[in-house]
Amino acid sequence: MTAPLTDHDREQVRRFNDDVLQSLKTAFVGKDDVIDLLGICLIGGENLFILGPPGTAKSALVQSLARRLDGRVFDYLLTRFTEPNELFGPFDIRKLRDGELVTNTEGMLPEAAFVFLDELLNANSAILNSLLMVLNERVFRRGRETRKLPTLMVVGASNGLPEDDALGALFDRFLLRVRCDNVAQEQLSDVLSAGWRLDTASSAHTSVAMSVEDILALQSLIYQADFSQVRPVYLELVHRLRHAGIAISDRRAVKLQRLQAASALLCGRLTVLPSDLWILRHIWDTEEQQDVIAAIVQETLDRTEFDEQTHPRAMQTDVPHAESLAADLDRLERRIDGNGLDATSRVYVKDQLGVLRGRVQWIPDEQPRTFLEQRLEQLWNRLEQAE
Repeated sequence: MTAPLTDHDREQVRRFNDDVLQSLKTAFVGKDDVIDLLGICLIGGENLFILGPPGTAKSALVQSLARRLDGRVFDYLLTRFTEPNELFGPFDIRKLRDGELVTNTEGMLPEAAFVFLDELLNANSAILNSLLMVLNERVFRRGRETRKLPTLMVVGASNGLPEDDALGALFDRFLLRVRCDNVAQEQLSDVLSAGWRLDTASSAHTSVAMSVEDILALQSLIYQADFSQVRPVYLELVHRLRHAGIAISDRRAVKLQRLQAASALLCGRLTVLPSDLWILRHIWDTEEQQDVIAAIVQETLDRTEFDEQTHPRAMQTDVPHAESLAADLDRLERRIDGNGLDATSRVYVKDQLGVLRGRVQWIPDEQPRTFLEQRLEQLWNRLEQAE
């Protein structure tokens, strides 16, 4: 039987939720899902990969999170020519004269509590092995030099996904993945207001809500988690995802338990429930897998009872909505019916129809699914006849 959280622990959880995560959500409009996953990965001690174009506040989110926790942050834009010195620091010249190879890490990645690596998938072979050790073991190794790192979390970002095996190994070290796009049109006014407040307010005025030591204490609590109520459901879900072609290694299946425990803790409990399996929506390797995984996970969540201690993300479905897909088809139909499509436009419309075809098949209700599939087929035929 797992002991309940102490009053002190509950207060620390409340402070993290209110003074850190909710504060970030107020400052960054339309980024609630990314912020919640930052919180889950931070408390779970895992890494988060963000997929999205430049200018969507990825770096600013990590910087702001670090300021609220009084932690050092290392932020770097990788290129294909990035050298180890640029991330880990140069050799100490003074000690090099004495024949010692010691890295001067002042202000570099090995001294940071939070690490943000933009354009992560530009990583080259010169830094790949060192990065893998940082991500997997929180260890920096260079020659005979080995040191344990204070890194709480690494956030990687890119506007694309890996295309070769070497980068696939790097990508695999990020347990959860999330999209970060420009906000919806109806939220743009709020984004402009919030962005202006961020621009005009000095970063020095951001109050420190918690210390790094507080976060380490919260991280230690997840080892007390009780999985007895969730494990049979989790096993069934992993089997279903594997059967659907989603690669979940035994290592990843084990590590995902840390994030389930983090979800439970941020809801004020140490008992992990089936509702905490919402985090598995974010284990995709390709964009095509997102709807498949979301639909399978949602079927599990639909059998779960929600209460006041359920994580809010568990109650927000990621399954495609028939109405929004119908609106997308209307938009493409108007484009097809316009004043003619050039070659580039035809390729774009075909790509969009292909994406929608993948999403439509995961609509749970048969009648709207069949109707949209028929519309898709009609639009596809009209597009081909127009060529």
